[in-house]
Amino acid sequence: MKILLKNGDELQLKDDANSKDAAKAISEGLARAAVAAKVNGKLVDLSAPLKEGDHLEIVTLKDKEGLDVYRHTCAHVLAQALKTVFPTCKLAIGPVIDNGFYYDVDFKTPITMEDFSKIEAEMKKIVKADFPIERFTLPKEDAIVFMSKFHENYKVELIQDLPEGEEISFYKQGSFTDLCRGPHLPSTGKLKAFKLVSIAGAYWRGDEKKKMLTRIYGTAFAKKEEMDEYFQMLEEAKKRDHVKLGKEMKLFALMNEGKGFPFFLPNGMVLKNVLVDYWRQLHRREGYVEVQTPMIMTRTLWENSGHWEHYKDNMYTTKIDGEDCAVKPMNCPGGMLVYKLTPHSYKDLPIRMGELGLVHRHEKSGQLHGLMRVRCFTQDDAHIFMTPEQITEEIKGVVRIINEVYTLFGFKYHVELSTRPEDSMGSDEDWENATNALKAALDELELPYVINEGDGAFYGPKIDFHLEDSIKRTWQCGTIQLDFQMPQRFDLEYTGEDGQKHRPIMIHRVAFGSIERFIGILIEHYAGKFPVWLAPEQVKVLPVTDRAAEYAKELVKTMNGMGLRASADLRKEKIGKKILDAEMEKVPYKLIVGDKEVEENTVSVRKRGEGDIGAMNKDEFFALLKKENDEKIIF
Repeated sequence: MKILLKNGDELQLKDDANSKDAAKAISEGLARAAVAAKVNGKLVDLSAPLKEGDHLEIVTLKDKEGLDVYRHTCAHVLAQALKTVFPTCKLAIGPVIDNGFYYDVDFKTPITMEDFSKIEAEMKKIVKADFPIERFTLPKEDAIVFMSKFHENYKVELIQDLPEGEEISFYKQGSFTDLCRGPHLPSTGKLKAFKLVSIAGAYWRGDEKKKMLTRIYGTAFAKKEEMDEYFQMLEEAKKRDHVKLGKEMKLFALMNEGKGFPFFLPNGMVLKNVLVDYWRQLHRREGYVEVQTPMIMTRTLWENSGHWEHYKDNMYTTKIDGEDCAVKPMNCPGGMLVYKLTPHSYKDLPIRMGELGLVHRHEKSGQLHGLMRVRCFTQDDAHIFMTPEQITEEIKGVVRIINEVYTLFGFKYHVELSTRPEDSMGSDEDWENATNALKAALDELELPYVINEGDGAFYGPKIDFHLEDSIKRTWQCGTIQLDFQMPQRFDLEYTGEDGQKHRPIMIHRVAFGSIERFIGILIEHYAGKFPVWLAPEQVKVLPVTDRAAEYAKELVKTMNGMGLRASADLRKEKIGKKILDAEMEKVPYKLIVGDKEVEENTVSVRKRGEGDIGAMNKDEFFALLKKENDEKIIF
């Protein structure tokens, strides 16, 4: 039979060949590296049979899917080890997550991280045994009987919830068998580097009314060196933790009186306002107008937008004058109403409408984390209303803005195109047109992207921008969503060149995403050592003598008058103590001034990270600082 490879070449194979055979036919090296395959776009085991005309792609550990298969197999090895070390435990689920995997387990006697060493020792035995991993299927009723025989009640519940008539797949390695869709590595011996990292509680199926299980987190890498680098990154991340630094630098506070609702302190408000000022400056330049829509609007609005049906569990609701209302989780429905206030012609379009709107979304308490996951945040939204002919150019314009923003802060990024989710609204034709329009814009920009199947918004596909920070972690921030649905649901119109009424197309987009979350990312990216233009305090003047204290006040007044941010440390402390405190506060510049500096109109400059850089005329220093601030120099 013939199959088609990713590069378009044809490969001749025997009629009973599988993906492993195909890899061998291509090269022995590829066969050794292969961990799974994609057949007609579906990820499968290497042992899965091929048929005439199949499109085949061999997956290795260099591919994200390959690493996921590797880590999922490691989760099964963990499960087998747990059943050996703790025979009475019951297994729940063991999915892959970013950088690793976890397994939820019901133990008769609680375990701790001190048990990890004996669990890992058993895992190493399983790897050394190099058990072949074999897939088999059973009809639903037989699968229930099979898992019941092992008293795995959580697996039985999962099977019972599957559709009737569906064949259920299992994977066997040695004496251990687990319920799983797969795919998996060909054998346990393929695992090279893994480690159990932490333990937590997790409700069965995320339901607080159900039993609390033990969640064991682990990670696995293709090479030990890669795993060592990962743990070094985690250690560095601890030092950069934005919650810790935010407290030390007096940027924000997290209080029990407002769980999930951060308190911004004076320094934090300076940083937030600098970002907002930059956002406004950029958007004025790009032809955006700014609006502000109400925080609370009626249920009928949210029903019309689709949020009441698709998003209600994440919304805060209330009653006003006996009418159901909701605190807005998104800004877009308000933007629809603003558009409808005025009749529009094709000559008015595109209309680029920005809003820095405070939105509220209900997050479970266990998911809250610093500024990264909160219950209220400022979304730097913009909604662009346009004709179909303007779609590609407008998307390209948004991509250009987002690229400018991320480049300014020193971020690299990669792009994902997220397609139609299961819980969506609108016609197949609209979704196809919207998805193709996003693809066309990315292709014209020659911007590499990967497809993220089924992760679009319920009203349209989207382009997501994933930032890479200074220690190579990724964060999803910017997004561009193309929406054919809301203009229809809100009956938006414009008069076309033909004099007829037409429906505008709409883009939802953010650059920062959540300003609060972006601040958290910036704190960790820079380890709190913000570039001058972002630093809440840019200069600390440190007088050595009483006479110099008056000079210090004059310097501060001059700099603040120039739109810079400076203060003086007038405490009766030794200069060494003042310098140390300013270093701890991560102030970019320290100016040490004594009687000599007063007489000569100079300042002795210390730069963060460099130490003493010598004496400068005060006006020379002001010009240097002003340049760094105005030109938004990173370092």
